[in-house]
Amino acid sequence: MPNWSETHTFLDGEWFEGNKAILGPRTHAFWLGSSVFDGARAFEGVTPDLERHCERLNRSAKAMWLKPLKTVEEMAALAQEGVKKFKPGAELYIRPMYWAETSGAGAVALDPESTRFLLTIYETPMPDATKGVSITRSPYVKPLASMAVIQAKAGCLYPNNSRALLEARARGFDNCVMFDGLGNVAELATANLFIAKDGVVKTPIANGSFLNGVTRQRVIGLMKQAGVAVSETTLAYADLEQADEIFVAGNFGKVTPVSRIDARLLPLGPMFAKARALYWDFAHSR
Repeated sequence: MPNWSETHTFLDGEWFEGNKAILGPRTHAFWLGSSVFDGARAFEGVTPDLERHCERLNRSAKAMWLKPLKTVEEMAALAQEGVKKFKPGAELYIRPMYWAETSGAGAVALDPESTRFLLTIYETPMPDATKGVSITRSPYVKPLASMAVIQAKAGCLYPNNSRALLEARARGFDNCVMFDGLGNVAELATANLFIAKDGVVKTPIANGSFLNGVTRQRVIGLMKQAGVAVSETTLAYADLEQADEIFVAGNFGKVTPVSRIDARLLPLGPMFAKARALYWDFAHSR
């Protein structure tokens, strides 16, 4: 059995410690993948953009035809309550979720009225931003919005990301670049992607093929406010191969650098350093 880190979960009005079992063999989400989630972070005593993550969870629920059961304010208050169960300054992952318990009309269609909610919070360390990650091109692509519920942070989307990661790791890389259905760079398997070239920061335009991340949006806004030229545009893999630096933004690690793409080593450059410093200043300003 896995050795789970300290975990506290709110479900049906109570807090439980540990990896509480919640699904049965006929639970729709277990059988047919009808779950949505979001992820926020607590670290160094702050919980940046917690409310925006909660807002997105309710949007994801509606996109999946689930029934939002909690307001943003209720979820944020529960999260702050849960954070206090851990030692001060603990590095935590905050994950609220909705899922369908049963099917509705037929075995496949979920029943919105069966929607359930939980909030789980657990210790997981922030990545070491001085090390960077290695990336390569993935043979797996992101589905188009007409093929899957891309606008939601839905659990059913992640098996494709999982197999992309496993394939890349089997070849000695930490992460991988995934493409959209048209062959353009979309994102890494676990985070949104940025490159810097000749003093300009570029990131794939949010074209509906990947989730327009909360941290992605925050980093773009902060860099623009600081006077950095940021372009949301179409990128090819050659743009990454020729970039001066590459970094990624996502909830798990916030802003982290890429230190290698295929065989080419990359510096932890000034644009990454600026983006990370701006984000940390923002996180601690609230």
